[in-house]
Amino acid sequence: MKKTRIGIINVTGYAGIELARILHGHPGAQLVSVTGRSAAGQKLGAVFPHMSTLGLTISAEMGKVDLAFSAMPHKESAEVILPLLEKGIRVVDISADFRLNDAKDYPRWYGFEHPSPELLAKAAYGLPELYRTDIALARVVANPGCYPTGAILALAPAVKAGIITRDIIIDSKSGISGAGRSLNLQTHYAEANEDVSAYALGGHRHLPEITQELKKLGLARPSVTFIPHLIPMTRGILTTAYAPLVTGRIGKGEKGKEELRQLYLDFYQNEPFTQVTEAPPHTKHTWGNNLCLVYPTIDERTGRLIAISAIDNLVKGAAGQAVQNMNLMLGLPETTGLEALAIYP
Repeated sequence: MKKTRIGIINVTGYAGIELARILHGHPGAQLVSVTGRSAAGQKLGAVFPHMSTLGLTISAEMGKVDLAFSAMPHKESAEVILPLLEKGIRVVDISADFRLNDAKDYPRWYGFEHPSPELLAKAAYGLPELYRTDIALARVVANPGCYPTGAILALAPAVKAGIITRDIIIDSKSGISGAGRSLNLQTHYAEANEDVSAYALGGHRHLPEITQELKKLGLARPSVTFIPHLIPMTRGILTTAYAPLVTGRIGKGEKGKEELRQLYLDFYQNEPFTQVTEAPPHTKHTWGNNLCLVYPTIDERTGRLIAISAIDNLVKGAAGQAVQNMNLMLGLPETTGLEALAIYP
């Protein structure tokens, strides 16, 4: 198999180095160029000893590649991607810079004016379960945020079937790696260990992304309360979503639960990386793999849907989903290089 030349912009972040790990040994892709301003000129193996066998040197500029992953922070990512697109290089962007369809949302949620609003309509939203065909044809793919990945996949079948109302509550708990590799008092060991905390109660920047995609699935005027929490583990996101059921759309009692489960099984029946489980999933069940595990049920007392999802925030929530998107863009089998099982315990 001829290998496509791949580059990673900002390999020194958690998502960037996870990309390098997954791409190592990928039969259809060869990682030939990695950048990282803070470590430019150093051997990748000197910065990350577990990557020494790749034999790569971290550069300040991207070398000759056919497809690039950008793991830059938001705002900075768009600035480095635009010149690549002009050269005909296809890009998977792991930042938020192409996820939102409306350029007016960027100043409010991310604090900058988008440098290329016209490209937002052309970028594919990189959730293969919903946009497989668009991703395969796109020049730039916006890899979804980690929280939106878990939340949207937990709710998509119910929203598409029209069985829930617009009033949705999403409670997500994330490992500390989701905050990135930069030093931060909130993620300092003594601060985060043996502690759980909620944050961004006034509105997390992933909220408009979640709302945007629920609208596209058919939910009119979604009213979403999204509260993320930081918990003292390295990887993983557990999301629990709640929404009132529309009266008469689904049965009551055990019959309704079975109908709901079948609805989810049908929706995800051909999906290699989203699985409907028989019991509520644990984050450890997805540690190191590209799965999203989903468990739907009904609270009979209140008539609410409860949908739980678990992902590894660095794999299905970032680098693994990015490689899944790359496979689609290159016309490769979607699962290529992503067949690893979870690491346990």
